[in-house]
Amino acid sequence: MITLQKEDGPADLDGVTHLSIGVSWDATVGASGGILGKIRQKAGTDLDLIAIAMQNGEPVRLAGLDSLDPLGNGSLVHSGDNQTGHGDGDDETVTVEFSRVPQNINAIVFIAAAYKKRSSFQNARNISFKVYDATGGSSTQVADIWPSLLTDDNGCAVAKAMRVGSGWKLQVINETGKIKQGDERALMRFAVSK
Repeated sequence: MITLQKEDGPADLDGVTHLSIGVSWDATVGASGGILGKIRQKAGTDLDLIAIAMQNGEPVRLAGLDSLDPLGNGSLVHSGDNQTGHGDGDDETVTVEFSRVPQNINAIVFIAAAYKKRSSFQNARNISFKVYDATGGSSTQVADIWPSLLTDDNGCAVAKAMRVGSGWKLQVINETGKIKQGDERALMRFAVSK
């Protein structure tokens, strides 16, 4: 079993055949009180978990938003879009099956963002990114990453999986930044910078 922390640097994923990253959050009233706050909490907020497959430093495929299997072979699969944050456990997940990732993909960057207009990290509480070793059909949590509550940013680079020879390594990033909402190119540029 591996345990991951940002300070540890890249972790070898030897023996890890499947890796899942999940994001969970709770809806909040934000700065609104009374009835407006309750309506806002009931409606929830929409955060998005996105995995960007990279080829030689360039983004070539995106898992998330409306793309659930961008490589077309089940090697990088998104669970679907939760638009409220309501429910138990992870609200969105991405699972990687390393042996099936095409050889031309040499990195995968995992990002969580308040991507759609009118969504924001400030309208979510208890944001948590969990990393699971999903080898053998079971899921063992190996990291729980929490972004700072002080950020005004709307994106967080969670982690990056990198192909090294015939194996993979995973680096916890946990760095926030601004991404223009609704702009996929801005999302890609943010991933490339990590």
